[in-house]
Amino acid sequence: MTRRVLTLNAGSSSLKFGLFEAEDEPRRVCTGEIDRVGQEDARLKATGGDGRALADKRVAAPDQAGALEAALGFLSEGFGTGDVAAVGHRIVHGGERFGEPARLDDDALGALEALSPFAPLHQPHNLAGVHAAREAFRKAVQVGCFDTAFHRGHPAVEDLYALPRELLDKGVRRYGFHGISYEHLARALAERAPRLAEGRVIAAHLGAGASMCAMRGGRSVASTMGFSALDGLPMATRCGQIDPGVLLWLVQSEGMDGEALSDLLYRRSGLAGLSGVSGDMRELEASNAPGARQAIDYFVHRARREIGALAAAAGGLDALVFSAGIGEHSPRIRAKICDGLGWMGLELDADRNEAGEGMISADVSRVRAFVIPTDEERVIARAAARLS
Repeated sequence: MTRRVLTLNAGSSSLKFGLFEAEDEPRRVCTGEIDRVGQEDARLKATGGDGRALADKRVAAPDQAGALEAALGFLSEGFGTGDVAAVGHRIVHGGERFGEPARLDDDALGALEALSPFAPLHQPHNLAGVHAAREAFRKAVQVGCFDTAFHRGHPAVEDLYALPRELLDKGVRRYGFHGISYEHLARALAERAPRLAEGRVIAAHLGAGASMCAMRGGRSVASTMGFSALDGLPMATRCGQIDPGVLLWLVQSEGMDGEALSDLLYRRSGLAGLSGVSGDMRELEASNAPGARQAIDYFVHRARREIGALAAAAGGLDALVFSAGIGEHSPRIRAKICDGLGWMGLELDADRNEAGEGMISADVSRVRAFVIPTDEERVIARAAARLS
């Protein structure tokens, strides 16, 4: 009987799942996503390995636990899950200990739970999925893949803060995130354009969580995210870059404590807070509200600034890759970002950009631009199959 691998990827507002046959290169049986977790209109969409639509329905997903229950119910009914040999999990924070995929035993889970304060919006959900999967698949190997791992090996100047050394000893440093997505994008670009992939590349993972990564030779050299998944670009409900003095003022003058600050920065800021409309870029693009337009303009402005900074860290730019929910599905946002990058030698082809996959830059463009769908599930499945 062919072994199967299940993948679970809990994001801040979604749960992605996949079922793969564990061959040398995992073969996709079914992948799906429950979007808008925590909202009344949460939906489960799934496709088969051949790309055929299998489901598009509303589900009860008041939180990540409910989303996981719905996903496992769908998979069990449609495919059976009795032959699952390994469950691969996306774990946002691996700290300094986990620089590559690892089996998740009690010791590893204890170490990862200690990192929850570093990633409070994600880590608890990730680990809840591990515990639920251990109960549901008692004989399966549980494997963790870590968003921080791809960014290991940066030059020290990329990972340090100008804080007292004793804080570095406690783990206060830059880690970078979305590494599983960037690992896939590096590999996918190498298959499409190997010479470009060996050069200076910026990958833009633009979704409800958003970041960018500069790569040279397919390896991370800099990232917009740092100690936590708050830094860098504005996101659906997360603030992105902010002056620490604002936080001091909120504590000293507005009486905010740690819990209130966490709620503000993780859940009430970003596109949702700035627009007063929504944190969902689709809704902002459809809105005529002044706040929606301003939020879009701010997102685009910050994206351009980060591209410039990352190009400096990489020593130039040969290719820009868009991915994730906004990056893959919004020609308007891609165009707005690239319209301000002509000075770098980037020129879009309007028709290619509207089509939305593959190379979207003009033939005369010195810097190439691509849209490449991310596939974190395949990266996770590959690691889980290898370690099972």
